[in-house]
Amino acid sequence: MLCFHVCAGEIFELKAELNSDKKEKKKEAVKKVIASMTVGKDVSALFPDVVNCMQTDNLELKKLVYLYLMNYAKSQPDMAIMAVNTFVKDCEDPNPLIRALAVRTMGCIRVDKITEYLCEPLRKCLKDEDPYVRKTAAVCVAKLHDINAQLVEDQGFLDTLKDLISDSNPMVVANAVAALSEIAESHPNSNLLDLNPQSINKLLTALNECTEWGQIFILDCLANYAPRDDRESQSICERVTPRLSHANSAVVLSAVKVLMKFMEMLPKDLDYYGTLLKKLAPPLVTLLSAEPELQYVALRNINLIVQKRPEILKHEMKVFFVKYNDPIYVKLEKLDIMIRLASQANIAQVLAELKEYATEVDVDFVRKAVRAIGRCAIKVEQSAERCVSTLLDLIQTKVNYVVQEAIVVIKDIFRKYPNKYESVIATLCENLDSLDEPEARAAMIWIVGEYAERIDNADELLESFLEGFHDESTQVQLQLLTAIVKLFLKKPTETQELVQQVLSLATQDSDNPDLRDRGYIYWRLLSTDPVAAKEVVLAEKPLISEETDLIEPTLLEELICHIGTLASVYHKPPSAFVEGSRGVMHKRLPARTGSGESTESPDVGTIAGGSGTETAPSIIPSQGDLLGDLLNLDLAPPTTTGPPPPTSGMQMGGMDLLGGGLDSLVGSPMPPRHLGGDIGGSAAMGAGFGAVPAVMPASLNAPMGGGLGDLFDLGGGVGMPLGAYIPPKTVWLPAMKAKGLEISGTFARRAGVIQMELTLTNKAMSVMTDFAIQFNRNSFGLAPAGPLQVLSPLSPNQTIEVSLPLSTVGPVMKMEPLNNLQVAVKNNIDVFYFSCQYPISMLFVEDGKMERQVFLATWKDIPNENESQFQIKDCHLNSDAASNKLQASNIFTIAKRTVEGQDMLYMSIKLSNGIWVLAELRVQTGNPNYTVRKERIRIT
Repeated sequence: MLCFHVCAGEIFELKAELNSDKKEKKKEAVKKVIASMTVGKDVSALFPDVVNCMQTDNLELKKLVYLYLMNYAKSQPDMAIMAVNTFVKDCEDPNPLIRALAVRTMGCIRVDKITEYLCEPLRKCLKDEDPYVRKTAAVCVAKLHDINAQLVEDQGFLDTLKDLISDSNPMVVANAVAALSEIAESHPNSNLLDLNPQSINKLLTALNECTEWGQIFILDCLANYAPRDDRESQSICERVTPRLSHANSAVVLSAVKVLMKFMEMLPKDLDYYGTLLKKLAPPLVTLLSAEPELQYVALRNINLIVQKRPEILKHEMKVFFVKYNDPIYVKLEKLDIMIRLASQANIAQVLAELKEYATEVDVDFVRKAVRAIGRCAIKVEQSAERCVSTLLDLIQTKVNYVVQEAIVVIKDIFRKYPNKYESVIATLCENLDSLDEPEARAAMIWIVGEYAERIDNADELLESFLEGFHDESTQVQLQLLTAIVKLFLKKPTETQELVQQVLSLATQDSDNPDLRDRGYIYWRLLSTDPVAAKEVVLAEKPLISEETDLIEPTLLEELICHIGTLASVYHKPPSAFVEGSRGVMHKRLPARTGSGESTESPDVGTIAGGSGTETAPSIIPSQGDLLGDLLNLDLAPPTTTGPPPPTSGMQMGGMDLLGGGLDSLVGSPMPPRHLGGDIGGSAAMGAGFGAVPAVMPASLNAPMGGGLGDLFDLGGGVGMPLGAYIPPKTVWLPAMKAKGLEISGTFARRAGVIQMELTLTNKAMSVMTDFAIQFNRNSFGLAPAGPLQVLSPLSPNQTIEVSLPLSTVGPVMKMEPLNNLQVAVKNNIDVFYFSCQYPISMLFVEDGKMERQVFLATWKDIPNENESQFQIKDCHLNSDAASNKLQASNIFTIAKRTVEGQDMLYMSIKLSNGIWVLAELRVQTGNPNYTVRKERIRIT
């Protein structure tokens, strides 16, 4: 801020007026001071004189003085202490407006020295009889927490805030929720908003009587709640639905966010589900009648909603037709949504619109419209012929940029529908001379090379491009090289000279390493094995996908949870653009609910070895189970390992692997449930078992897709001296996909450290050096703990073994499947990408043996929803041998009992992210089939 110094004479005059006995003169002087302050003049010298004016009954004068105080308190902390007594006095003023004004100003004075003096006035205001004072005090707690969090916690203000959620006044409730949400955002580990059905009911009651911003605070809070079942979800949806008709668009979007989230838990065959879909469409359509800026925000949110649930707006296509006076950013967004909603039912309408748009004057819009026609052809197969016909009509217009865009999209149509629309090639070739954009030229060259056998003068066409080879962009050069090689393989006798010319240009006259490498590969292929060259270059290509620009499902779920915020406009998670700790907590949509199964808990007497009656468990079969595979392995006896490494509490970031991922590891998915609380009195364990608790999000119902039984498919491993189980090596990156570099590998756990065991083989003709490795974000934060140590160059036909230590403190992102790891390996030739799957047993840590009494208390407290059962077949081991083998992979036996000839082993496993798994293994003498019952616990 610019500061202008006030002259001494003016200061003197103002000082005299501020100390005047006349109230009106004093008020006018304060107004002059505030006016000077507002335009950037430095009037801090008048601080004591202005503060003296606080002692007044005039509300207007008091507001002005408080405004001055907020502005200069930070630069004059010693002088600001003078105002403390007045604050205390004003907080007990008979006028509630003055009490509220005092507490509001207290929250805005960010001076550590005086905050402790303000605690008592704030406490009184939080329990004030007037709701206006209470709601103002609630916001003040959040501001004070930002200055001194420890002071707020010590003074018990957070508990008072929680009590205000039950306040009789809806505005007090809304402000309490807003304050707690603000504090919770800056402290994602805290469980401040411990929502339950009773508190949710109070919030829903207050929702009807709040101001619009109060409603937004409450709706955002509701979106973080995890309903117990579909019945509760439906009840909340029914009470939130009326907010869809609110005049404020922010309220509407917040309501849509809540409904989109809770719809995940409603069965699709439910009548109410269909009703809710119909109710969501009108408010979204209404948002598009606002001014352009609001329309754009609404469209960005609708884009997300349509990707998740296109059925909501499938009958509203006309709403997204472009108007002549729409700004370009609105037009482009509408166009995108039109493509997402395109279907066989409305494709005729859409194509007619798009053809009209292709004749507009705005070049960017026209280009996108032409591309949209191509996307329609790829998405709706029945419309492909009509789309191609439309594109040919547009090519006949001879408008340069229209023709070029049309050729680019026709190339994609050829990729989607091979050997179907090749009759249009002649028309495309007529426009060859008008192409001047690299992408269009590359597309045309690809078409000529791909269908060279059907084009009589293909060699002449490609030779015309070759004349200015060095002036072309890299994209065109690469495509031209490939096209001529294709032509040679199809017509070898006629084009031998042409292929030699292009290979010479690519390898000898070019400085581009990509072009040179591709040229050498083709040259060697053609000179050594033309048959192999034909198989490689003319191999059948995979069809391109329908939607190439869809948001990745995990990110889409997170963005749906942020509807109505900046994240939904940027289409990026908050962690991508919010600095610091705020806003980095990942959110997920809840999983659909199902019915839990009854569990059985061991009691103290029977764990010690007593007898009891058992009910036969219902078996949930699981293909390739972890315990079964480990038992069947031929493992060496375990030996003592080093001390377990410390586990990091931040490994899991904000991701919920328990609520929807680890269930699937041991059988069919179990219904999610909100877990929280301390040992003994709740459904989950506290963090009392040695490891720092993993950070978990407020939304605990993260769906993890599909069967994850393959995580436990550990069969075929080998025994190691330290007793650690290691699966056999498999080829992760074939040589033909990595320019001659073949990578095989496996994972091992040695002395508490996860190792990635790699075998690198050079099957190329050149030496490979400068190796490096990098992992993408993954479910358990696996990352290289050091560089890839390839100490000497890798010569042709040489193989080396490399061991890469891994840590579990890398960035976290849910993968599908959960144990998927995406890897990039770089050398002097190129960067290569592959994915592999690590066995989940690599994440079992050495301090996973739970104390017996803690195990017992925990087993009893775990809810039914957290249980899964399955059977291990054909395992010929007794219970002791099974226990010893499992301990080698950090699966520890806590207790054993025998019931009617059946040994029951109670076991504990701890993952590197702090999640515990408790298991009961039943072994019947003479029966090769074991029964396993598993419970899983989140450390919150």
